[in-house]
Amino acid sequence: MFEPTSRYHGIATGTWTAPDGRTVPYVQRRFLPQPEELAPLGEHVVVAGERLDLIAARHYGDPEQSWRIADAHRVLRPDDLTTTPGRRLRITLPAGVPGVPPTGAAPS
Repeated sequence: MFEPTSRYHGIATGTWTAPDGRTVPYVQRRFLPQPEELAPLGEHVVVAGERLDLIAARHYGDPEQSWRIADAHRVLRPDDLTTTPGRRLRITLPAGVPGVPPTGAAPS
């Protein structure tokens, strides 16, 4: 249903049946990953005037991957990540990519 680069890729879908009998597909709830479970790729220091999509383009090669940076910081408003010059942003791989053991797992 969603491209592999989408934050919704792999999330289960459901079907709602309307009172008139129509069926409507929907995406079930997406839970944010725990930031400590995301494998680090690097760090980015914000400079004045930067935008999150441009930071994502630089580090991931795709401006639409800015959601990965937002997930790594568990923010409600992604624009808050770039309002303070000098802020250090974690650049991470998506959840499930090897590199960091799941929470509670013994290190290998």
